[in-house]
Amino acid sequence: MSKNTNVPPAYAHLPQWAFGQTKEEADAACALVLDGKKTATAAALYHFEEEPPPEPGDKAVILDGSNRPRCVIEFTDVDATTFDEVDAKFALAEGEADGTLTQWRKLRKASFTREGYFAADMLLLCQYFRVIERLEFRRMAP
Repeated sequence: MSKNTNVPPAYAHLPQWAFGQTKEEADAACALVLDGKKTATAAALYHFEEEPPPEPGDKAVILDGSNRPRCVIEFTDVDATTFDEVDAKFALAEGEADGTLTQWRKLRKASFTREGYFAADMLLLCQYFRVIERLEFRRMAP
């Protein structure tokens, strides 16, 4: 993904990404982050084969489903674990659906399957974060 030109210069060097695989998922997850209901995310460890995984203190720009920068997050805790060892506390921090571990497993299994790989013992990087700045997006002149 190319760098978004609407990101303030102070944050232009940071990784930029949206949650989810569709515009709708990205918008919904971004809203949860901005509302303080989503304070964690999980990614399959294989996503970090070509880039280093985030560490506590690292920051990233979160984009909405229209690729607009909405906030800057800072990672507060990062832990590798298997899918089947994720606990209820983490599921609740992800802030999606009803917040239960059962629902988290159902949604994440479907998501990883759509990405092309799922196994109960697959390694995940569970990442807690906090919003450190909200970003107002501006339309760029045509």
